[in-house]
Amino acid sequence: MLIVMQDANSSISNHAAYEPNVMKKTDWPIRWDLLLRYRLIEIIALWEGRLTTNHICHAFGIGRQQASKDINTYLREIAPENLTYDRHLKGYVPTRAFRPAVTLGQWREYRDLISRDDDLKQNFEDLDIGLPNTELVRLPGQAGKPEVLRPLIQTIRQNRRADIHWVSLESTRPQADQIEPHSLVCIGSHWFIRTWSEVAGGYANLRVSRLRGEPRLRSTKARHRRDKDAAWQERVAISLRPHSSFSQVQQSVIAEDFGMSDGELTLSVRQALVPLVMAQLPLGVGNEPDPNRPLALIERR
Repeated sequence: MLIVMQDANSSISNHAAYEPNVMKKTDWPIRWDLLLRYRLIEIIALWEGRLTTNHICHAFGIGRQQASKDINTYLREIAPENLTYDRHLKGYVPTRAFRPAVTLGQWREYRDLISRDDDLKQNFEDLDIGLPNTELVRLPGQAGKPEVLRPLIQTIRQNRRADIHWVSLESTRPQADQIEPHSLVCIGSHWFIRTWSEVAGGYANLRVSRLRGEPRLRSTKARHRRDKDAAWQERVAISLRPHSSFSQVQQSVIAEDFGMSDGELTLSVRQALVPLVMAQLPLGVGNEPDPNRPLALIERR
């Protein structure tokens, strides 16, 4: 299983989860390559307000005729009421009845599109999928090495045990451990594995960047699986509000920044991940307003 949680300044109440379950061919309603093109159609139309065949042609390297066919198929089979052709703008624009059909309609999806575009341009300088001028600032993130992540993912997929060595800030000498990981977790730019640990004597969140050497898969099957991880199975609510040190007007600005409803934002989080999520939230400390830490927890009794 892969759990991805966005940073606090995006749609932090939403996360994407992927479980490597095998599906029958007929279980998937839309062919994968078409789904990607339909998603691009929705994202561009919703966030830029104008979609042309050029967007699809440049993004997927296909001809104008195929791109036009994709738009027409989207309108005929996926969301007939979402787009209309504007002859003045020479493109498709979202209608008042627009409702996301293959996306969530969230800002992070447009941000991720910009990020992927920027990644590709690092290798293909002439690539242009028609996005406006943007500048993506990449903050330092944890290093993830393929030779470390590959065997971890194999261990999770095959439900196996593995030998690892890890360090911590308290113990900088590599420590041997036997683990039974069941999930790979990404919170912001930080990667963890949720695993049974022999050293910890229970389930733990291990930071991937602190593993040393390559994990070694064992032939033995894991005994401590995901369904036995009680803290993983249980979800808890983390409720947030603007910090009270700010004025009412400032609090309304903060509420808008974080997409709050009635001045509150509630996150549904696996209990096992609460410490990791809390460490990423910009929670204020003390009674002085701090623009970099504008949130506070709502204590539920």
